[in-house]
Amino acid sequence: MLISEFHCVSRNRVNETKRVMDDSSDSVSIAIDMVPFGGKEFLVKTSRGSLSVFVCGDLEKPALITYPDVALNYMSCFQGLFVCPDADSLLLQNFCIYHIDAPGHELGANVISSDVPLLSVDDLADQVAEVLEFFGLKRVLCLGVTAGAYILTQFAMKYNERVLGLILVSPVCKAPTWAEWIYNKVLMNLLYFYGMCGVLKECLLQRYFSKELRYGMHGAESKIVQACLKLLDERQSPNVMRFLQAINRRHDLTDDLKKLQCKTLIFVGECSPFHAESVHMSTKIGRKNCTLVEVKACGSLVTEEHPLAMLVPIEFFLLGFGFQRQPHFASSSSNGSYPSSPSSQSCIAPELLSPEGLGIKLKPIKTRADIRI
Repeated sequence: MLISEFHCVSRNRVNETKRVMDDSSDSVSIAIDMVPFGGKEFLVKTSRGSLSVFVCGDLEKPALITYPDVALNYMSCFQGLFVCPDADSLLLQNFCIYHIDAPGHELGANVISSDVPLLSVDDLADQVAEVLEFFGLKRVLCLGVTAGAYILTQFAMKYNERVLGLILVSPVCKAPTWAEWIYNKVLMNLLYFYGMCGVLKECLLQRYFSKELRYGMHGAESKIVQACLKLLDERQSPNVMRFLQAINRRHDLTDDLKKLQCKTLIFVGECSPFHAESVHMSTKIGRKNCTLVEVKACGSLVTEEHPLAMLVPIEFFLLGFGFQRQPHFASSSSNGSYPSSPSSQSCIAPELLSPEGLGIKLKPIKTRADIRI
């Protein structure tokens, strides 16, 4: 599907989406003025429970949906990427963004009743499909981080005709190993007995960030870590436990990865505990449809730790679908580099992206993005 076709679908759904948002008794819209993204939050009721979806951008534009990792919401998982200077011209000016939070992970969420059945990863993927139905979305681009990347990959497999492309950050695709399964059980016990305690938050930080970022040059926490800790304090422990339980019961997607019909771009931090699995996933999808970008000196949460390293690969990835940086909003640079922001903090070595995976004619460049600290 080219961008012209995508816009045609978008125009056809705008009036219907607005009507549903205004008239549906199955949803509640909540205006959020305090968040930096701008936009509106919708509580969408699905057959498997309610989901918070924060919508920002022009409804007439193509849709980009996001799904965060365990214990994170869209603010703590994607803010670093979307507030980058060049992200506006690349993402916000090309797409309407639909930030889907895992059940009970939104700001101000209530504790999900224990009477509500636990959801499986398949249920969570089906919820995404129901969100698309609610907003009248036909085909979407997907951006997910680790657990969220798994959910969106599962969604792409079950509803391949609905997904134009996948951007996955430190994704997982296998069933949990015994070590991971036991580790997650320990985390769930901590959540059950002690809530969001200090030990649990330290375990989550190890999941998200590199050691260098967690402790800094002088042992001090970075502002990114401090902001993440503050947002973790707002999570409802039982809700986090439910999401972690679903991910701990995930099944192996390896054998079905070659069935993915969409182009896929995978980012993974060199220090991520999921590095090996992300590399394995890119191999199984195949070079024709998948491009792997490894980011040095970075943990799993590349969107927050080194978001600038993502912009150039995403820009080339989107070119394959006909999306271009909006020239009016593009940042200028004194040295003429393009785009300007990543040039000062990252070095894109040869063979970063495969032309087969991008669907465009480019000279091969290396699959590694070097971050200069």
